[in-house]
Amino acid sequence: MAVTKIWAIKDSLSRVVDYAANPNKTIFSDLQKVIHYAENESKTADENEKICYVTGVNCNAKTAFNEMISVQKKYNKCTGNVAYHAYQSFKTGEVTPEQCHRIGVELAKKMWGIDHQVLVATHFNTGTYHNHFVINSVNMWNGRKFDCNKKAYYKFRALSDELCEKEGLTVIKNPKGKTPRSMYFAEKNGEPTKYNLMRLAIDYAVSISYSPTEFVRVLKKQGYIVNLNPDLKYATIRSVNDKRNTRLYRLGKEYDREHIFRRMKENDVWEVSANYNAFIKTTKQKYIQPKKYFFNGSFAKTQKITGLKALYLYYCYRLGYLPKKKSHKPLSPEMYEAIRKLERYSQQITLICKERLNTLDDVNVFISMSTEQIKMLNNERKHIYNRLRRCTDEDTKVELISKRNDYTEVIRHIRRDVKTAKSIIEDNPKIMQNIRAEQSLQHQRFAVKHKQKVRYYDYYR
Repeated sequence: MAVTKIWAIKDSLSRVVDYAANPNKTIFSDLQKVIHYAENESKTADENEKICYVTGVNCNAKTAFNEMISVQKKYNKCTGNVAYHAYQSFKTGEVTPEQCHRIGVELAKKMWGIDHQVLVATHFNTGTYHNHFVINSVNMWNGRKFDCNKKAYYKFRALSDELCEKEGLTVIKNPKGKTPRSMYFAEKNGEPTKYNLMRLAIDYAVSISYSPTEFVRVLKKQGYIVNLNPDLKYATIRSVNDKRNTRLYRLGKEYDREHIFRRMKENDVWEVSANYNAFIKTTKQKYIQPKKYFFNGSFAKTQKITGLKALYLYYCYRLGYLPKKKSHKPLSPEMYEAIRKLERYSQQITLICKERLNTLDDVNVFISMSTEQIKMLNNERKHIYNRLRRCTDEDTKVELISKRNDYTEVIRHIRRDVKTAKSIIEDNPKIMQNIRAEQSLQHQRFAVKHKQKVRYYDYYR
């Protein structure tokens, strides 16, 4: 299995060539950062990294930089993308250093042929062999620059996979797209993200199912629709309230169609049947008459909670956050995923109560007024900055610095409130959607027959 990547170098050709020949240096796209990093001994690259092999394709490995520069000067193309840097990384323990380097050199020849000069270096870092490619952007024969578009990258990856198959190495058949940083760390920490919740639901469904029919039914009770049709190229899963499907292989190798079937066949029939029947029975409930309470007073004189405050209180109840003494778990995957944002919702409801924001229009007015206030405070702070530049008296300077810091602190708090207010407007449609999804799944899962239709949104609108 080999992972590939390629990107442009604009600042220095010598730096990237030196890196390929000297693993004590670190690759960055900005020369200033490289110098700063190299001078800081406490932030050196992996000192254990060692070069295994260095080979020049259409150039000599020892004089690669001079040869590449000569070609660029010949065609007067020494600016812009001076080079391209690519890498090919193999699975730990799958290749030998000789095999890794041989594949890298062959890949360079197939990709850039006799038109471009390429330096191929094989490194060993943390137990993983990988190849670095430094490609001269200028063609040796006609002076044309290499067009590193998506088509070129896909060709680079396809050639790498072809060579891996030829060598009997594993190949990633369904490469994943780029995962957002926040989502990556949330999944790594086991937080209830969209994919993590799908994995948990599938694992539970597999543990109490013996046939695909039972598996689909258990997932439906958990709020997911799965399509295991063998006639389709990919099996998919989605929330009952979602319109977009997710291919099962994106959740991991053990969650594709074949692995799910294999895991179900390994289950004990009698044990699985008992657990399956218990799950199906416990998810059915009859309508329970609510308890009656006597209130000493008049509801007519009681102030009703309305607007955004009522919406957030009801949302916290649906999330299982309120009431504290009798907490419950939400049913829909959307609500489970929203639990990760409790801190964000807490900041929003705090601002709503503090500023008495009843509707979204009130929120927009608050944002406009706060923005104007920030501009005014910035002008006053700027005036203090100007006085500080001209001030020579030390006591006056201390007083001005104190005033400047006070203005900065006030501006910081207002900006934070504006950011929270904007998040209220941004999250409002999603909150309403999540509430509808939770109510829909509750009626579907528990089969509750209400005598009277309850409209929860009358006091939100």
